[in-house]
Amino acid sequence: MENSILNQIPFDPAYIMAGLLILVVLLLILTITTMTKVRRLDRQYDYFMRGKDAETLEDVILDQIEEIRDLRAEDRSNKDSIRTLNRNQRASFQKYGLVKYNAFKGMGGNLSFAFAMLDYTNSGFVLNCVHSREGCYLYIKVVDMGQTDIVLGNEEQEALEQALGYIRKVKSAIIVKDWKNIRSFIYFMKCAGSWRIMDFARI
Repeated sequence: MENSILNQIPFDPAYIMAGLLILVVLLLILTITTMTKVRRLDRQYDYFMRGKDAETLEDVILDQIEEIRDLRAEDRSNKDSIRTLNRNQRASFQKYGLVKYNAFKGMGGNLSFAFAMLDYTNSGFVLNCVHSREGCYLYIKVVDMGQTDIVLGNEEQEALEQALGYIRKVKSAIIVKDWKNIRSFIYFMKCAGSWRIMDFARI
């Protein structure tokens, strides 16, 4: 009967045998590949679990989670600190302008000066020191968003424009390009209830 069935197949039965043989070879290759992957995973699992039981492994995982929480809390704290620093930096004086001049004829050395200090919002003050033979007199004018309610003198306006960046700080007006190279400084001392200024600069 088997022979009759094989005889009824319209093609050579050897093709069926060849197809089955190829299928067996493919299954064998797939089995070997799967066993290799399982063996590799088993080695990795054994290395991971080496010297640890379930309880100690749980402790390790919990410790890692706790460290992640601490890092997140520290990150939030650092971000808050950076925001605070940015707010403080914006509120601090960071722009300046300085113009030295002679307030009266016959007096040399450019002992009088107008000094402007502004923050990030261009708010601050303009300080004008008028030097005469009788002494030094200070006048301060408040600057709000780059504007003043009081009319500024020529030197005060120039110092304000330097701080605002409208005009370039020239060497005769400002001593150097940055704070590190400033060779002159202003020393304030309180005398007889009024502020006096001694300028030790020599440009």
